[in-house]
Amino acid sequence: MDPRLPRALAAHLSSANVSEVVYGTVIGLALVVALEAHPPAAAATAVTIVTTAVAVGLAELYSELVGARLRRRGGPGERDSVGAGVAAVVAGAAFPAVFFVLAAAELIELDTAFTIAKWSGLGLIALYGWCAARLDGAPHHKALMHAGAVALIGALVIAVKALVH
Repeated sequence: MDPRLPRALAAHLSSANVSEVVYGTVIGLALVVALEAHPPAAAATAVTIVTTAVAVGLAELYSELVGARLRRRGGPGERDSVGAGVAAVVAGAAFPAVFFVLAAAELIELDTAFTIAKWSGLGLIALYGWCAARLDGAPHHKALMHAGAVALIGALVIAVKALVH
């Protein structure tokens, strides 16, 4: 672990929940892009994002519990890690709701909330890619290439929306 990283960030990046946060972030990004075509009110958008995040979290919980039963494990340690993974998926997917709460409070415009939600999701995916490469020992230029490659996931979601609508 890089000693220059804050301890909480270093612990998070080395946890098993990083992939779940990225997974949730991609889901949140896809939902934001889909809602943007015919945007509901800011509050309704925030509620839609949060309830979708909870639904995805419940699906994650169910699939993990079924998998644990099939593997004949599922002791307390595994159940704790499942709960943390579910929370990470929900947090990643629900994060864009923050911007729509701000729009509902009339602190930012609805269009601005959509813009920030899309690009912050893309930025978060890229940041995780860069951190993963750096923590794996890659030099800065290779970490940037890795970040760009994983950011293509989010960029493809945005591009498909732009082409379809």
